[in-house]
Amino acid sequence: MDGALPARARGLRHARPHAGEGATTFELFFDLVYVFAVTQVTDLISHEHGAEGVLHGLILFGMLWWTWCTFVWLGNQLRADVGLGAVGFGLALVGVFVIALAIPSAWDSAGEGLPGPVVLVSAYLFVRLVHLVVYTIAARDDAGLRRQIAISRLPLLVQAVLLVIGVVVGGQAQTALFAIAMLGEWLSVYLTSRHGSWRIYSASHWTERFELFVLIVLGESLVAVGVGAGEHPLTIPLLLAAGLGVVLAICLWWLYFDLVAAATGRRVAELAGTERIRIAFEAYVYGRFPLVAGVLLAAVGVEGALRLAGTDESLGAFYGLCLVGGVALHLIGHLIFDLRVQRARNVARACALVILVGLAPAIIRLPALGGLAAVTMVLVVLVVFERLYFVELRRQSRDA
Repeated sequence: MDGALPARARGLRHARPHAGEGATTFELFFDLVYVFAVTQVTDLISHEHGAEGVLHGLILFGMLWWTWCTFVWLGNQLRADVGLGAVGFGLALVGVFVIALAIPSAWDSAGEGLPGPVVLVSAYLFVRLVHLVVYTIAARDDAGLRRQIAISRLPLLVQAVLLVIGVVVGGQAQTALFAIAMLGEWLSVYLTSRHGSWRIYSASHWTERFELFVLIVLGESLVAVGVGAGEHPLTIPLLLAAGLGVVLAICLWWLYFDLVAAATGRRVAELAGTERIRIAFEAYVYGRFPLVAGVLLAAVGVEGALRLAGTDESLGAFYGLCLVGGVALHLIGHLIFDLRVQRARNVARACALVILVGLAPAIIRLPALGGLAAVTMVLVVLVVFERLYFVELRRQSRDA
């Protein structure tokens, strides 16, 4: 069979990640630009300081997430550090960096220099086009995958038209059209891919890549602590708030990496064919988004709490809802993920979610330090409970 393939096609096949192979160093380097981009999104949300700013941030984060996910698929089809893969990832890295630079002015066409929305959309479409071209070349020896990629072109074309119209009209219409463009493509790709012909050659590569993105947003929560604390002199309340922010980040790390990451990695490795693809889309591409978006919003809330530490001011609606809503959204992502991958319902995390939502009105009115302490305490109690309750499951996971 291989002998009938063109030499270049055989070369591309040999350049795929093999089963059990993880991320390449160039993919890790590629991820670094997303660290900068995520920081830009949190800064935008904090600067706009309102519901519209949160919506803008989530739209931009959704666009970043989608570009990143497409290159996870590509990296599983074609090694990112060899030949064509290196060219594609390198060009995309430049494009994503330009997207990140344009984020602060994504809704501002009146400032000095180039119009931000035009730069943002141009760079975004450039990254998507690079992915599409490289993926098409990499799939030249796989007729089913070529058909699947061809199907995905129409949703991208519709999205591109909506984004360009949004740039032209600006304002709230731009927000609406950007949101429709993003959600429309997500829905279209989901409907055409659940039983499609996408490929995941290395389950370990796939799961490791998504674990790394969780670490990116968790790192942003630590950066938020530093940014919030760096604006004020060192005081006891500030140090307490910084400590609470770090503990909150550790709890979020624990909730994912203690048991979930390893268990879901094994689950994906056990599956094959269409079922593996469905898990990949439903649990990872879509199910992970609320999980990581929640950490991003929580980081904005933590940064606000640090800024107000040592004062009698309350967290307020904006920072309080970002903090509570972000952690709640993160827990919702876990519940969706567990239900889809493990077919399990985590009652403890569901209870923590309900408690957080119930405490939200009080947390908003508490002094910033008290509100941050309340949210952190809910997570600490949850982590301690799971640490004691899942002792046997943790032992089995280590043995596995």
